[in-house]
Amino acid sequence: AKGLAAVEGVLGEALAKRRVTRLEHAQQRALVTGTADWSGFRRADLVVEAVFEDLALKRQVLADAERAAPGAVLATNTSTIPIAAIAEGVGQPGRVVGMHFFSPVGKMPLLEVVRAPSTAPEAVSTAVAYGRRLGKTVIVVGDGPGFYVNRILAPYLNEAGWLFAEGVPIERIDDALVGWGFPVGPFQLMDEVGLDVAAKAGAVVGDAFGARMAPAPALRRVLQSGRPGRKGRQGFYKYDGDGKRQGVDPSVYALAQVTPAKPGAAAVAAGGAAAVTADDVVQRCVYPMLDEAVRCLDDGVLALPRDGDVGAVFGIGYPPFRGGPFRTIDALGAAEVVRVLERLAMGHPGRFAPGAGLAAAAAEGRRFYPPPGTGGEA
Repeated sequence: AKGLAAVEGVLGEALAKRRVTRLEHAQQRALVTGTADWSGFRRADLVVEAVFEDLALKRQVLADAERAAPGAVLATNTSTIPIAAIAEGVGQPGRVVGMHFFSPVGKMPLLEVVRAPSTAPEAVSTAVAYGRRLGKTVIVVGDGPGFYVNRILAPYLNEAGWLFAEGVPIERIDDALVGWGFPVGPFQLMDEVGLDVAAKAGAVVGDAFGARMAPAPALRRVLQSGRPGRKGRQGFYKYDGDGKRQGVDPSVYALAQVTPAKPGAAAVAAGGAAAVTADDVVQRCVYPMLDEAVRCLDDGVLALPRDGDVGAVFGIGYPPFRGGPFRTIDALGAAEVVRVLERLAMGHPGRFAPGAGLAAAAAEGRRFYPPPGTGGEA
């Protein structure tokens, strides 16, 4: 019933905004049915599960789906759990592929199709073809914690959390990154996706990559507090009854055990959080994301820099005019990115040391795309 109600909501909004006619609305609604058991699944070509981010539950659901739909490709809509781990619950792991949709699914244009080492090529091509029929921009990525988009998002959000823990006000952090080109800042983003979802995704990536992905304790306290974010009208920001953002919730600082820096010339002169500039915020949040994108390329999660740029722009709202992480590195110069990261690493050990791939690109003066005007920049 909840699933059908959600479909009604999406189709009803499309009708209200005149994106579909009444006839199209009725036709699309007629394509949707619901069942409380596995009847009707035997002839399915593709089954997509979208249950909670719980490994045991996902394994059980796919095992049941495998029995109910013996000829189907089995897709799992997970945001961080490795596909290979989920596929251990089925008899034919080659049929299992990841289809990571982004929330809200009806509006977000990206689909990450995740290929585990055991995934059959036919399963990947089926998922890609279906995603394109849905009108999604599809990238194929390798398996691993966080896949691509959430893996590069983790250091960005975590560093915003470390700035918050130091006392930099939430609105100053969000405003700095919106000013750089993101549609929303990191704290508003966490509110939008849900603090519960952010906490689960952050835990998976943090466990996999250790200190450089470790969230600040202050951020962890808020994410694990039970505040749901915008969907529950309580997160880093306050919301009215219609879900409209009203400003930062002052109580979040006490919950996080953080004292926000006070504005003013005297406070800035004293240094510390009050003296942190918008450029400081951008460098600390964005540059680790750039490095993580290169690590994904080195690890085989990405096949091409272009996939990484498309995924960042369409998946997390990376500023389109900056082209994506790899285009940004080329624009700044890999050597300059490494210089900034090494400087930050001196003051914050464990989080900013550049990876081998970015360091090599800097040392060799190498770009990720051919220079403009050479005919190979597409």
